[in-house]
Amino acid sequence: MTENLRGSCWLLRLMISSAISGAYVNAGDCTLAQITPDNTLPNNSTVKLEGNTRILEGGTQAGSNLFHSFEQFSVPTGSQAYFNNASDIQNIISRVTGGSASIINDLIKTNGSANLFFLNPNGIIFGPNAQLDIKGSFIATTANRLKFADGALFSAFPPQSTPLLTVSVPIGLQFEGAAGKIRVEGSDLKVQPGRTLALVGGDVTLQGGERAALKPRQPNLAAPGGRVELGSVAGVEEVSLNQKDNDWVLGYASVNNFGDIRLEDGVYVDVTGAGGGDVQIQSNNLALTQGSLIYADTQGTEAGGEVLVHTTKAVTLTEGSQITADVYPEATGTGGDVTIETGQLSIQGDRSRIRAGTLGKGRGDSLPFAPRSLWN
Repeated sequence: MTENLRGSCWLLRLMISSAISGAYVNAGDCTLAQITPDNTLPNNSTVKLEGNTRILEGGTQAGSNLFHSFEQFSVPTGSQAYFNNASDIQNIISRVTGGSASIINDLIKTNGSANLFFLNPNGIIFGPNAQLDIKGSFIATTANRLKFADGALFSAFPPQSTPLLTVSVPIGLQFEGAAGKIRVEGSDLKVQPGRTLALVGGDVTLQGGERAALKPRQPNLAAPGGRVELGSVAGVEEVSLNQKDNDWVLGYASVNNFGDIRLEDGVYVDVTGAGGGDVQIQSNNLALTQGSLIYADTQGTEAGGEVLVHTTKAVTLTEGSQITADVYPEATGTGGDVTIETGQLSIQGDRSRIRAGTLGKGRGDSLPFAPRSLWN
């Protein structure tokens, strides 16, 4: 089955409510640069090698923020990058100032409940062995600068003769032009329940890899009962960062130009939890192909969140791809919403679907603004 919806203007709004830079090579095949501090901070980052673990210490602390700066940062297969931060650090803010993309193909680890902000405008590739061991949120971006509440900027393009490092909280990601790409190549990226996993850059491509064939199927991006943010911007733009409890909610009100996001090769994004988590996707086009999945299901007593997709052009689901916010059997929590804002929605194939239903005791779907023909 193929359904195409076109509105008379650029915006088509579908609500499903349960209550009523450059060429990239495969990360597994390339010879990786590793981790080199750039010596641009008042107190510079240091790298100590113990076995296959690169222990990252030093950096400059300002209040509960810890700033790191590297000329290059990649994590080869069979190694680890361990940010050995103090337990009172709330935000680890790391930038890459050299000219190469970061290729992450093994473990990144932090201490305590620190959030990790990782900024490299040249691009970020997560390979099939990439993993996270962090208790806080993880925000990976190819923005040029991180903006703070007091107006301070932490730029990936020094020099700053005396870097302005601040105790304030991050409030924005600033892009200066053609942003580097972000790729996920079969990775296992997971944050703790209730935390945020965000990938924000130029074009964003997620691939399922070998995890798509596992039984049971395993997610590539997971934030149980938390939040996944996928954003693709183009041009001189700023994405806002808003901290809400343990979550980071990104805002795109001032963004005028977007890039494209593709979920392919059976990639699986999951925020299912006691209450379904939140997913926000902002792009020019969004394509889910080859059985790719976005699940925001409710398993317990808590209320579900929202899957919000906003594209300026089109949303396409093919080959059994799905976006769901269902209520599990025996679950009593109210299920979440799915909101699609786009100029064109195309759902192709018998198993492709967008759904917010109930299999349990909690209240489930109603479809106030979309025809039943959207359902397969």
